[in-house]
Parts: sequence; C-alpha cells; structure tokens
Amino acid sequence: MPAEKFRHIETWVFDLDNTLYPPQMRLFDQIEARMTGYVMQTLGVNQPEANRLRKEYWAKYGTTLAGLMAVHDIDPLPYLVTVHDIDFSVLAPDPDLRGQIAALPGRRIVYTNGSADYAQRVIEGRGFSGIFDAVYGVEDAGFRPKPEAAAFEQVFARDGLAPDRAAMFEDDPRNLAAPHAMGMRTVLVAPHPHEAAHIHHHTDDLSGFLAKLRL
Repeated sequence: MPAEKFRHIETWVFDLDNTLYPPQMRLFDQIEARMTGYVMQTLGVNQPEANRLRKEYWAKYGTTLAGLMAVHDIDPLPYLVTVHDIDFSVLAPDPDLRGQIAALPGRRIVYTNGSADYAQRVIEGRGFSGIFDAVYGVEDAGFRPKPEAAAFEQVFARDGLAPDRAAMFEDDPRNLAAPHAMGMRTVLVAPHPHEAAHIHHHTDDLSGFLAKLRL
C-alpha cells in the first residue's frame, strides 16, 4: 500500500504547474506564448526561431530562462514578470484537493521553476491559500532551475527540511532525479507513467493519491 511508504514523511513538497492544477486548464500554454514573445523581442528573431530556442533551452538548461541567462546574459527579473503576466481566470478552485493537502501531517511547501509571486497567484486561483507553510520560486534557488541538484539543495537548505523525511510531487520526470538521489520519496503526477528508477510512484489523480495515504 502507498500509505506505508509515506509514514515517515514530515515535509511534502509540491511542484506547481501541471501538478497543483490539471494540464487541461492549459495555464502553461499562456506562459509558453509569453516566453516565445519575450525571446522574439529580446533576441530579435522570428516566431519559429523563438519557439525553437525556447524548446532547445528548456531541454538543455532545464528552463528557457536558464538558457537565456547562460547564452545571452539576460536579466531574469523582467523576464519573470513578463512571462507570468497571464490570465488566471482559467483556474478553478478544487476543494477536494485542498482538503487532502491540508490534512497531510507536517510541513507542506510549494517549489516551482516559476516565480514565487506567480505561484502565490496560482495557489489563490485554485483556492489553496493558507494551506502551505512556504512557497519557493526559482529566485530562491539563485535562478538555477530544477532539475539541477544545486537548485534543490539551495531551496531545501533554506527551508530546513530533511530530504530523507520528505516527499516530492512533480509532473516532469527529470525533476525527480535529484530528489530521489537526496533520499526523498518521489511521485510523478502526470497523465501517463514514466518508468525510471528515480520514480517511486505515479498518479494521474493527485487528490485520490493523497486520500490513499490517509488510510
């Protein structure tokens, strides 16, 4: 039973995009469009080239932002403000998921490759205000992105959590490798499973999975 594997957990770490809201809400589609526009304007390239660079940097550096910083030395703060200037009205509250997260024993935190301000707006839009003990954005990792181990180490050191007594919920399989190596219990939250040694569990229903941990 999954519950037996989580008895020791004291800190519950949740990714944000496509984890605390379902992909069907397509919030991140807006962000990707804003990213492409930012790359076009900043680098002076057309849309196809901007899309190519956005995807290439995400694959190579972990995020488009990390690639832009590494290759073009851009200032991350204006980028984060611009790409997160989106319509949050597509988000709907989820009272059931709120209740399942709130019932978890110990600390509950959010850690995203987006900005902390953006994360707070998503949390509010989902009706999750008041249930998380801390919210960390990419700025809290010195703008280093997941999946870099150093990014996790910086955020977790700041939080003071013990990785061997923590669980990580993520929609991107590669972002679970470092947490697994640190001793965390890992859960992939995605429509389809991904077989890998660093993924302990998979679910396409976060609320349902958390409910099983209370049995």
